[in-house]
Amino acid sequence: QVRLVESGGGLVQAGGSLRLSCAASGRTLSIIAMGWFRQAPGKERERVAFISWSGITTGYADSVKGRFTISRDNAKNTVYLQMNSLKPEDTAVYYCAGRRSGPEYDYWGQGTQVTVSS
Repeated sequence: QVRLVESGGGLVQAGGSLRLSCAASGRTLSIIAMGWFRQAPGKERERVAFISWSGITTGYADSVKGRFTISRDNAKNTVYLQMNSLKPEDTAVYYCAGRRSGPEYDYWGQGTQVTVSS
């Protein structure tokens, strides 16, 4: 199994920045990609960014493109989400997830709250 632990959430003013971290442990060799998702109250969960385990391939939702950057540190088995120019609509619980194969994500963290005040 794989364990994912997020950290770095908090309260920030609009225009500010936060960096989320996701530390992976366990059978991480089974993971081929990692993603950051978010879910706001009353809204569906949305994938905001993903990165291949090699770090070569990344992708972003249109809503965060140009403001968020996903990266990874292989030595630390950690994936990051740098969030700049935050907006109140970025307020949500953010989750990291790992995918073994196929389109579905198999492993999930517990989530970290990000609140952006206007």
